[in-house]
Amino acid sequence: MPLCIHTITTKPWSLEETMEHYPKAGVEGISVWTDALEGRDAGVAGRQLREAGLDIVSLVRGGFFPAATPTGRQKAIDDNLRLLDQAAELGAPLIVLVCGAVPGQPLPVSRQQIADGIEAILPTAEKLGVRLGIEPLHPMYADDRSAITSLAQANDICQLLNSPNLGATLDVYHLWWDPDLEREITRCGNNGHIFSFHVCDWKTPTTDLLNDRGLMGEGCIDIQGIRSQVQAAGFDGFTEVEIFSNHYWAMDQEVFLKKIVDAYHRHT
Repeated sequence: MPLCIHTITTKPWSLEETMEHYPKAGVEGISVWTDALEGRDAGVAGRQLREAGLDIVSLVRGGFFPAATPTGRQKAIDDNLRLLDQAAELGAPLIVLVCGAVPGQPLPVSRQQIADGIEAILPTAEKLGVRLGIEPLHPMYADDRSAITSLAQANDICQLLNSPNLGATLDVYHLWWDPDLEREITRCGNNGHIFSFHVCDWKTPTTDLLNDRGLMGEGCIDIQGIRSQVQAAGFDGFTEVEIFSNHYWAMDQEVFLKKIVDAYHRHT
């Protein structure tokens, strides 16, 4: 499984710096976060990335469908439709969906709003040839980031909406705890719904539940075991390194990139 790095992982670098440094380090793919495209022409950025020798793996991130009002839910749909256009211009084959939640709103209500929102944008995704990957998040984020907290829930929505353009993004940071994970990975693969695979590690102790993620091998996740399950389920795409870390963002990013590549080879 070839190596891809998310632009958020080396957050201090500009898109031009990632184009310069990633290929030299043997990185073959890049997942572009929307903040890295601010003020840029997505079509030009996509051409530059490909000319630099990088495959564009995904655009991150869409979603955030639940809202307390119909106006809010429609705004989320409109935002995602614009993001689909941006992905098509960039040449990104996939948008990762962080599905959203509303604090205090019952989770089943938010999950229904998520399914409704995805259903509303699927015809445009299919027309543009852009796939949508539902990324379940760890349950600690269920209050405001995602009411989809397990691969089973993502699988259920994929089967409900039954579109070749809808699948799941599997991130070990969010899924490693799940006792049903191997079964759900198999189910996801059998349905052709594994669209992408993200890695980092869970540090013990974790000082910040968002921005203290570890390099692969630095924590307690059985990354190689999960990767083996994902491969056995039929996925042969990129291994995508997605690390939020105040510690690593403060480091010389060239040194950090070398650490990423080393950890990728040793621990995935």
